[in-house]
Amino acid sequence: MSHHTDITTPNASPYQGLTGIYTIDPAHSTIAFSVRHAMITNVRGKFTAFEGTFRLDGTHPTRSEAHVSVQTGSLDTGIAQRDAHVTGPDFLDSATFPLMSFHSTGIVEAGDGRFLMDGGLRIKDIEVPLHIDLEFGGAGEDANGQNRVGFEGTATLKRSDWGIDWNSALATGGVLISDKVKLTLDISAVRLDTQ
Repeated sequence: MSHHTDITTPNASPYQGLTGIYTIDPAHSTIAFSVRHAMITNVRGKFTAFEGTFRLDGTHPTRSEAHVSVQTGSLDTGIAQRDAHVTGPDFLDSATFPLMSFHSTGIVEAGDGRFLMDGGLRIKDIEVPLHIDLEFGGAGEDANGQNRVGFEGTATLKRSDWGIDWNSALATGGVLISDKVKLTLDISAVRLDTQ
């Protein structure tokens, strides 16, 4: 990818050629989380079933939009018993609320390929504002001739904001599971159109 600036359009956005509608490629994307456990270690997990679309505006990146939905029952922490507890009624209650969803409400450029995305995260029919720090990972054509873009993102949320406040006191003081959850997004998306 050339980094030479086109002298005819000195103020052109570096994302000019990326305008279009993209769909997340779940096979090459990860939606993961970590939460402190027993005040000592981090439990890590990921969701394995999700989908989403982006409308990227390469000329005015701040006008871009994102919509993502995640199947709450697809949680995988590597321990089946723990997965069953977290997807059960104490936490995500995936039988009653099979999907959680995110939609962007605004994007601000932070320079150097970084963006701040504001949006609403809906879990168990409660929507709470969420701020995601995004970093543009690159764009290009893959081996199949498809146009791809990549983003990495991080966000921190408090599960109690969605009423997910189950916990257990520890004999040593403190609680079993932290209220704070860190989200990590590694997204690869394929362009559907070539506007």
